[in-house]
Amino acid sequence: QTQIGAFFRSLDSLITLHQRKLDHLKEMKKGLLQKMFPKNGESIPELRFPGFADPWEQRKLGEIAEIVGGGTPNTSVEEYWDGDIDWYTPAELGDRRYVDSSLRKITQAGYDNSSARMLPANRTILFTSRAGIGNTAILCSSACTNQGFQSLVVGDSADVDFIYSLSDDIKRKAEIKASGSTFLEISGKRLTEIEVLAPALVEQVQIGSFFRQLDSLIALHQRKLDHLKQMKKGLLQQMFV
Repeated sequence: QTQIGAFFRSLDSLITLHQRKLDHLKEMKKGLLQKMFPKNGESIPELRFPGFADPWEQRKLGEIAEIVGGGTPNTSVEEYWDGDIDWYTPAELGDRRYVDSSLRKITQAGYDNSSARMLPANRTILFTSRAGIGNTAILCSSACTNQGFQSLVVGDSADVDFIYSLSDDIKRKAEIKASGSTFLEISGKRLTEIEVLAPALVEQVQIGSFFRQLDSLIALHQRKLDHLKQMKKGLLQQMFV
């Protein structure tokens, strides 16, 4: 009993340690998002990388990204489904920064016979537009979506990682502009009108890169924590009758 108890006490301590590290990183990210982006009514953030001093400029989302909706092939036509074209639904996004493979896939015939649009890899931020507005993920391989998205295809004048860092701000503004009697939804047209503050491209790239690395670190600790919890669950089953 003593040996088993000591073993699980050590394992629980390790799980608690990783949970604390993860919580600390998430809090640090939250604080940095507040300091590295201008507060309401201001155009200069509290904290900046060296060499940057110019005020940030207000820009409409429609000026820095093309807003692209989705579509669904006829579900009763078998030849439209189980192909090799990724096709995302809002429920798949979760809290991942990147997505690279959808649960369901459509065929070329399904794509040709729907209003779905192919979205380019590494330039697209999937953005849910209904039943949970503003869930986002960066697309790692070309794909299309159903009509529950108004995705942002970021142009050359902006950095995709920087725009992704604005997700919470865009979500908040989209929820205000949303409408609908059955459920709230933001249209592509209204999304293009949302204004965000952005610095010059070179500063965007630095900020985007910084938060990309921070998110990678958070994801690493989350995977370690999940692994330890699964390991404990398996050991509890194997070490007790």
